[in-house]
Amino acid sequence: MTLPSLMLLLFAVFSSAGGQIMLKHGMKGAAAAAAQGGGSLALRAATSPWVVLGLVVFAVSAIAWMTTLAKVPLSIAYPFNALGYLLIVLAGATVLHERTSMWTWGGSLLVVVGLFTVMAGQQR
Repeated sequence: MTLPSLMLLLFAVFSSAGGQIMLKHGMKGAAAAAAQGGGSLALRAATSPWVVLGLVVFAVSAIAWMTTLAKVPLSIAYPFNALGYLLIVLAGATVLHERTSMWTWGGSLLVVVGLFTVMAGQQR
């Protein structure tokens, strides 16, 4: 895999995770606003800057992912999605202040070990 392809792939993974975090943050706020002031959750979500930004970032990540698939074999590109799981757990714990257990961290570590195992096999 070339360096530009790797950079595009990492951009797709990181932007997808970032978009998900923005969506979660926006939906949490939209749900709280709908519960407090009444009104539709869908309307609150549609007018939430975080939800809109999250959707835009997620759409950009989808375009980056499709471009990656045009350049990189799926058997190499897809395992990199495992990084997204780790990023989500890290951001959930640090940015969203979600509780995570040792089981969550252990499972995330296994996912990363799996990614390295797959990539080591691709290098041969």
